[in-house]
Amino acid sequence: MGELLVRLQHQLYVAMSELATPPDHAPPAHRISSRHVAELEALIDQYSGEIEPVHAFVLPRGTPAGAALHIARTVARRAERELWALHAEAPVSDELIQWANRLSDLLFAVALVVNRKAGFIEQAPNYAI
Repeated sequence: MGELLVRLQHQLYVAMSELATPPDHAPPAHRISSRHVAELEALIDQYSGEIEPVHAFVLPRGTPAGAALHIARTVARRAERELWALHAEAPVSDELIQWANRLSDLLFAVALVVNRKAGFIEQAPNYAI
């Protein structure tokens, strides 16, 4: 798990580098590519395969690690929305937007796996309260 998170941190720096550099000046190594998106998709499949399918929202809680991953997921989702807003003003690569979307999906799947391995049962929100 630690290696995965370090790899994602490195990819975050690639994404930040891409956003901080004019498109015509960014070397390919400083850009999120379809390879990065495909890697996240494969990891989502891998982690999702370790748990039962989720058909509803879940409360963002659980073990300390699981809860932290849920928080990271919400931050990644917020960043994705900001990328869409930026894209309306200045084009952002499709791959970067796709990567941000898959990042939050992966963090959700990993949070569920971490919680499940610790014996924590996820709970859907109660909308009747």
